[in-house]
Amino acid sequence: MEHWFDRTEAGRVEWAQRLGLPRFRARQLDTHLFSRLEDSPDEWTDIPKPLREKLQAECLPPLLAPVTTLTADQGATVKSLWRLPDGVLVEGVLMRYGVKGLPASGRGDERATLCLSCQAGCAMGCPFCATGQGGLQRNLTCGEIVAQVADAAGLLARGEVAGGPGQVGNIVLMGMGEPLANYDAVLAAIRTLARPQPDGYGMSPRGITLSTVGLVPRIARLAEEELPITLAVSLHAPDDGLRDELIPVNQRWKV
Repeated sequence: MEHWFDRTEAGRVEWAQRLGLPRFRARQLDTHLFSRLEDSPDEWTDIPKPLREKLQAECLPPLLAPVTTLTADQGATVKSLWRLPDGVLVEGVLMRYGVKGLPASGRGDERATLCLSCQAGCAMGCPFCATGQGGLQRNLTCGEIVAQVADAAGLLARGEVAGGPGQVGNIVLMGMGEPLANYDAVLAAIRTLARPQPDGYGMSPRGITLSTVGLVPRIARLAEEELPITLAVSLHAPDDGLRDELIPVNQRWKV
């Protein structure tokens, strides 16, 4: 089922109008979700209660069901395992550094970084990677990727991570899956993260890092998007002989 997070700004306005609502209702819901991080209809006090219930039922189906949560670094690192609507599992890790009394980042600043997943499993088959050895179950939707950010942003805003209230400053697409193998959903999610509030999270693209094992045609396509994100290439070896063993796609696209 489609989620509000799956659509662009224009698409969300169109959806609201299809439900018989004026354009400003879409902006109100965007403001609650992206700017105020209010995911509970009880908090949408500028929207009539019957309409809140309709919006939640029609536009906000549950995406992430918590399975387990593990913490480390005095509560500054939170690893979450979620079950998606069809039963597949994905993980995300929220890491916070630089807050007094918590582990230092080495940069002298406070920052919170979310490592999120873009696929359930992975088809790249790298022998050292547990996710790759399990194979690919499916791509995540744009909404499922954005929902991981919404979850982490909510935890920080509510002060549920060690160090008190804060916000997600950096995103790394280094969790489960190969981002460039789920290109359209990943790019749509990045654009939602970078779109100014209240139409998105208003994050700086320079705070978003996409990691790839080296799908060269998709790297070239990404360059044409003119998004100033950071690209990280997982080399693991400096020569083709060893990299052919560690990174199977190297047999097609050499170092």
